[in-house]
Amino acid sequence: MYDDATQPLPVVGPQPGRTRAPETPTPAPRRSRRAQGDSTPPRASRRRRTEDRRGRTPDRKERTAAERERDKRLRLAGRGIMAMVAAGVMGITGIVWYGETSLDQGFTRSGAISPEDVNLDGDINMLLIGLDTRKDLNGNDLPKEILDQLHAGDGTEGGYNANSLILVHIPKDLKHIVAFSIPRDDYVAVQGIPGYDHAKIKESYGLKKYTVEEKLKAKGMAEGPELERQGREAGRASIVQTVKALTGVPINRFAEISLAGFYDLATALGGVDVCLNHAVDDSYYSGAQFPAGPQHLDGSDALAFVRQRHGLENGDLDRTHRQQAFLTSVANSMKSSGTLTNPGRLKALIDVAHKDVVLSDGWSLTDFATTLGRADSPSVEFRTLPVLRYDNVDGQDVNVIDPVAIKKTVREAFGVSTPAAPSAPIVTPTSTLDVVNASGTPGQAAKVSKLLTDKGFPAGEVANASYADGTSSTVYYGTGADTDAKQVSEMFGGLPVSPSTSVSAGHVKLVVGSDLDIPATLDPTATSTTPTTTANGSSNSLAATTDTTTSDAPDSGKPVTTTIGSKIPCVN
Repeated sequence: MYDDATQPLPVVGPQPGRTRAPETPTPAPRRSRRAQGDSTPPRASRRRRTEDRRGRTPDRKERTAAERERDKRLRLAGRGIMAMVAAGVMGITGIVWYGETSLDQGFTRSGAISPEDVNLDGDINMLLIGLDTRKDLNGNDLPKEILDQLHAGDGTEGGYNANSLILVHIPKDLKHIVAFSIPRDDYVAVQGIPGYDHAKIKESYGLKKYTVEEKLKAKGMAEGPELERQGREAGRASIVQTVKALTGVPINRFAEISLAGFYDLATALGGVDVCLNHAVDDSYYSGAQFPAGPQHLDGSDALAFVRQRHGLENGDLDRTHRQQAFLTSVANSMKSSGTLTNPGRLKALIDVAHKDVVLSDGWSLTDFATTLGRADSPSVEFRTLPVLRYDNVDGQDVNVIDPVAIKKTVREAFGVSTPAAPSAPIVTPTSTLDVVNASGTPGQAAKVSKLLTDKGFPAGEVANASYADGTSSTVYYGTGADTDAKQVSEMFGGLPVSPSTSVSAGHVKLVVGSDLDIPATLDPTATSTTPTTTANGSSNSLAATTDTTTSDAPDSGKPVTTTIGSKIPCVN
């Protein structure tokens, strides 16, 4: 059955009162506590429980110039970097040499990338989106025989969650590729979604899709492919913007693939090789039942492999490693199996690409593959964004993170310089600044308020935070105060900024959490509490130790550094 314990989104979820599975009742529809201002006491933070659920080659002298050029391209495509490209867009780009320019003409395209981010001086920041939906691109239910292979229930479960998010940086010198997996339950600031100022990052796609579709239906648009297209476009723009805001780096390419696409890809490749540290049995949820050690999985089992999270030592964090291993295996398979010179397999991959993959506008895979084909195998480093601790919001398990530390980590890995925090506002502030303390340290709100009022921000209320304010440092603002809110954010290195209907017009509200790093530009005597990411990906900070012990801290695992063609890593 469906393995995601998060409630279905309204657009495709069960009807009220329907349960997802006999053992797992669907939670009641929720709105962000921050948006509601609910006064219910916070639940104690706790460690997540993972046990719930063609013929012969012609003689060289007979080849035409075009054939020789094609053979040259195929040799280039067989290099390790081309296999990494295969991983980069779920194995699809390697077939460009078979499809030529016709490949580029057959994709569903999206305009979700911001125009200012399209050109990054030769670098590529690519967001890979694995969309958990039981619908095709027109919004129709997948056939039952496909759902059975996906182990995905009867098609009513799930929503439009971006359950797999991987941000890949390919520098123009092609020397070192870095890919960050983003845990799907990271609790992040979101914008443009009525009733929500924070949500799990995976939900920013489906929630925005639903919001836009409801508005379109209110204007008279009927259910059908056009409604689905516009809804998904809004969802794509939302998830791209959310990841951009979280990581602090621009995104100039993206590829989206659905559950069915994962299955079709693995099937077209003839399966994938994986390796497990331990035997697993998750037959009820994902359908994963595998022994320990190296093994070859068909399309259905490969999907179960990347979907499993129940019964894993580190839950979703282990699942991010499964996804990384899957991509490595796909790349290795394309390099070693002869797929790139096998017309039948190449044609099958083309069909998968055109049916299941959505690409950002203007992205030519032909040009992309030509560029990457110039390089030998670079190193490829897979990492997972750090999580401070697990918590629970409205009955939903979430990952508490430090957005400032994440921005610093990603920028450093991508070679992007982090601008120094300004020591004073550039534009004279006119908005009243309210500061509330969610750090657990007495006097922090008053201290921060004084530092900012000394810099010219009009003083407002200083108080303890309510449960509705949350515990992470965030800047909220009312009508007309967006410029000043951004200035406050920048002075602290880039805190999340979000509009809020609960903040008065002309006011900015700064939530001071234990994760707040007061820069020396504001207070030379300040002691940093920003988490530092250790070699194994875990984090240490006041926020990480306030409500949890070291033994309970989430383990993001060690980075996986590899070159395509090397041994496939064993994972949990």
